[in-house]
Amino acid sequence: MASAPCLGTGFPTLVAAMLLMAVAPALPAQPLNSTKPGAAIVDSDIRQEEALSKTEAGKVITAIDRTRENIGTVRKTTRLDTVDIVFLTDAARSEGGPPPAIENKVKQHQDDVAELRQEIEANALLFNAIDSRRVLAEDVLAVEFDNPGKIVIYAAAKPPK
Repeated sequence: MASAPCLGTGFPTLVAAMLLMAVAPALPAQPLNSTKPGAAIVDSDIRQEEALSKTEAGKVITAIDRTRENIGTVRKTTRLDTVDIVFLTDAARSEGGPPPAIENKVKQHQDDVAELRQEIEANALLFNAIDSRRVLAEDVLAVEFDNPGKIVIYAAAKPPK
């Protein structure tokens, strides 16, 4: 009795690779000529504003106090309608850092703030949102979720020119 030819163990892999190569041109990619690559990656409206830390201190301190619970929300976030980045320009390192009230609150919650920054770096959506505005994760003081589709990121930084 004649046996059927053995195709080997590499055959299924070869077929899968050929199928992927045939389908790959149809997959969407980020346009290279886009003026807003961050928005293409994030697929959210990224807005920015400048503020003084003394006018936003209450909101920032409240957000810092809620950092522990916001870490879990950052970890689970996969889609947002709006990302608001608030640049606290007078709290930037070049200006001497945050004012004492905010700095003391950051120190009080330093482990949570450090973990929040790590979670932002690990979250592709949020990392690309801040990176599109040239904000370093280490400049993020706090985040605040206004509603399920919106986040406010408070950064001790100046906006890009």
